[in-house]
Amino acid sequence: MAEEIKSFDDLSAVAEGSVAEATPETTISREPVRDDLGRSYATGKRKDAVARVWIRPGSGKITVNGKSMDTYFARPVLQMILRQPFQVAGVEDQFDVTATVKGGGLSGQAGAVRHGVSKALQLYEPSLRGALKAAGFLTRDSRVVERKKYGKAKARKSFQFSKR
Repeated sequence: MAEEIKSFDDLSAVAEGSVAEATPETTISREPVRDDLGRSYATGKRKDAVARVWIRPGSGKITVNGKSMDTYFARPVLQMILRQPFQVAGVEDQFDVTATVKGGGLSGQAGAVRHGVSKALQLYEPSLRGALKAAGFLTRDSRVVERKKYGKAKARKSFQFSKR
């Protein structure tokens, strides 16, 4: 770390470069984050949906709001979205997932669970972070529905214009 600056003279010395600069750590060693039951927890978000996700070693069973993934997310596309983090990380059928989701629609909820699973996986096994980050699963998709403005039919749509 850099030396503590106490006066204006010290500040000018830093500007001139006479004070030794801080050497940044080139490698950040991340420790696994697990609770007493051997689980990792993360919160995933997408649109208006918020998912609380716990992962632990197991047989690959995914439970969402007390139901199996096949029951809760009936569309194959949504099931594929939930499996993506495991496929990218190469750990399919090695973790059990328990998730509770609130808000939004099914598509947003599936995206929220995927985000939560990705974050929990990288907390459980920090070596998986690179693959998940490269695939973009650790980034929260910030797109949300635009609000309706007054004087408009919807967010941007205007009422039909009549010249006469």
